[in-house]
Amino acid sequence: MKPADAMQFLGLTGEITETALKAAFRAAAKKYHPDVNPAGAEMMKAVNDAFDTLKPLIGETIQPTETTASHTYPEALNQALNAIIGLAGLSIEICGNWAWVTGETYPHREPLKAAGFKFAGKKKAWHFRPEEWKSASRGSVSMDTIRETYGSTRVKAGQGRALPRASA
Repeated sequence: MKPADAMQFLGLTGEITETALKAAFRAAAKKYHPDVNPAGAEMMKAVNDAFDTLKPLIGETIQPTETTASHTYPEALNQALNAIIGLAGLSIEICGNWAWVTGETYPHREPLKAAGFKFAGKKKAWHFRPEEWKSASRGSVSMDTIRETYGSTRVKAGQGRALPRASA
């Protein structure tokens, strides 16, 4: 996850202080915890990734970019994940602050579209990323490269626990 994206995800601006980072993490963890949120396991992966990205940058100032000016991404991701969390046969993977869905997606294509997911034909996977956070790569990066760059956590839908990724 990029530092500016992590700042936006946790609702931080300006200088990263240890106190502010911990407070933002606690607030996000409380809001998206699996005990209070059906998509909490997936959301907590993104919250933890944002915290891990910013922790080594304590004391630095991160300027927001145009795409990180709005603080709607965590809520949009949460709504999208809650809309599909109960669908059978899906495999949800969090890579950075993108959500990727694979598995038996064909029968669920309409609910995926309605939740804001888009199909990436080259990757044979659905992804969630709001319009204002659009990527410039246009599909030229493989899923393996995305996983290596941003990390990857697969969460078994409805179980609330992470499944370990097999090493290639």
